[in-house]
Amino acid sequence: MTDEAIDSTGVRGSAERLWARIRGGDLGPLPVIVGLVVIWTVFQALNPVFLSSRNLVDLTMQCASIGIISLGVVVVLLLGEIDLSVGSVSGLAAAILAVGFVQLRWPLILAIVAAVATGCLVGLLYGWLHARFGLPSFVVTLAGLLGFLGLQLWVLGETGSINLPFDSWIVEFAQQWFLPEWASYVVVVVSVAAYAWSLMRRARRRAAANLESQSYREIALRAGALLAFLLAAAWYLNLARGVGMMFLFFVALVVAMHIMLTRTRWGRAVYAVGGSVEAARRAGIRVDRIYLSVFALCSSLAAVGGILAAARLAAANQSSGGGDTNLNAIAAAIIGGASLFGGRGTAFAALLGVIVIQSISSGLTLLNLNSSVQFMVTGAVLVLAVIVDSISRRTRAATGRA
Repeated sequence: MTDEAIDSTGVRGSAERLWARIRGGDLGPLPVIVGLVVIWTVFQALNPVFLSSRNLVDLTMQCASIGIISLGVVVVLLLGEIDLSVGSVSGLAAAILAVGFVQLRWPLILAIVAAVATGCLVGLLYGWLHARFGLPSFVVTLAGLLGFLGLQLWVLGETGSINLPFDSWIVEFAQQWFLPEWASYVVVVVSVAAYAWSLMRRARRRAAANLESQSYREIALRAGALLAFLLAAAWYLNLARGVGMMFLFFVALVVAMHIMLTRTRWGRAVYAVGGSVEAARRAGIRVDRIYLSVFALCSSLAAVGGILAAARLAAANQSSGGGDTNLNAIAAAIIGGASLFGGRGTAFAALLGVIVIQSISSGLTLLNLNSSVQFMVTGAVLVLAVIVDSISRRTRAATGRA
């Protein structure tokens, strides 16, 4: 296949198609990116420390645990369902890790596996109850929120708080492990090269099928812009402590989930079920299995997020997974672009959404404003995100793109 065949539309044609999608209500991540730019601009104007390399490193580390929990919520939202118990499940996983590793003296890896396996079993229970008895996910996960919170308190026992050893590798991973400067640049270059290769491969397949495809020129421009942005970000973070391993782990999970959702039969089935359960069933998709796998994946990711949150604090206690953990994880998924109506959204919604949430928290903290203001601002942003989603959905329906 020649470059001319792939380049038939050109960069101008791609820009025109992008504008047509925006006019048709397919906004993608644009509202979140614009909102993030506005948030960063306002906080930087109010406090010059906000965009300092040190504060941004702290912000990325704060994003990891909530972001991983939010990633599971995104997948559930793709089905048009909800999981209200991710905070309780993350707290239960933290309690199992602490009790198993510190009190029962299990090997650390065994304690981690037990915590994640417990999360997986919780999700399988949700999926089975939903598929077998038709229980609404809102009801069954609300019951789980209460039940697993009680189980967390029972696991912790009378002490209520257990400290994790600072010299354990899980605590060091969450607090002290950062990529060497040269390694951060290598990761950026390899990642962008893989991204460009995937775009070229997709363009060749679409061109071979006589479908619209990106030109080599457009792919080079997109890859070059991404490379410049990520190299600049890595350089700026390296002025402080650098790129944290925990944040890199979170981003790797987002990319892996994106590949699963867009490049596998399972991922296409998730979008199909979220679009129309009956249509998916008639197409031969085992809807019950999709519900089981999605709820199990969501609760497993909640357990992983709970483990990392406990490791970052070097402790598990009665408040682990409590407070605003649950609400922030769900809000981040919705703010990032996952639709409440199901069938629309990407794994990157968790990454974008949690950066917005943590940016608001960090900015208000630097301004010495208490949590009451943070909750009100976050709530306003959440409502705005749902309004944008609703308007874009109506626009897509009016233009035949729903």
